[in-house]
Amino acid sequence: MKYQICVSGSCSGKTIQASHQLAYDIGKAIAEAGKTLTTGATVGLPWFAAKGAFSVKNRDGVSVGFSPASSFREHVTVYKLPTVEFDYINFTGMAYVGRNVHLVRSSDAVITVGGRMGSLHEFITAIESHKVIGVLLGSGGLADYIPTLIQNVESNGLDVKDIIFDTNPSRLVSKIIKALDTIYADFKHDGTDNNINSRLHEND
Repeated sequence: MKYQICVSGSCSGKTIQASHQLAYDIGKAIAEAGKTLTTGATVGLPWFAAKGAFSVKNRDGVSVGFSPASSFREHVTVYKLPTVEFDYINFTGMAYVGRNVHLVRSSDAVITVGGRMGSLHEFITAIESHKVIGVLLGSGGLADYIPTLIQNVESNGLDVKDIIFDTNPSRLVSKIIKALDTIYADFKHDGTDNNINSRLHEND
């Protein structure tokens, strides 16, 4: 399964300098595992994750950015966001708030690295969308406050044990993939569209 794993994190602020290598390593680990990295097609820690994924030679994993802009031109000239590190950019035209929801809802799992209020929005959306959630502890910002947040703010029965925590990027990605493998254990697909073709010809 080519899971879509979102890396959510600060686009600016003090956690960038402290945790950019951690974000890079997470993106690299996702690409090395042959999975799809999804980010907000933005600067900061998500950009470093995209750079990490893009650095993997002969990779099976791809890097997909979800832009708040409605076009390439707007993405570059209005939002002033990067383009090189993405295999594909989805121009949502939904500004930042709508982009965040679309990004999270389009992903199988969400990993928080660092993070500010925008990342908190993505984290809450991931909870409400019942996504697999990972948190890189030690990366600063929101990530290090999440255990306290979950313990003190009630959220539909969500418990700290329902979130995957780790301090090591590669190990965290491996845990996320293992959790997704468990969820998709009953899903059968051989990577072809034979099942679709057979349905199309049912009445032939």
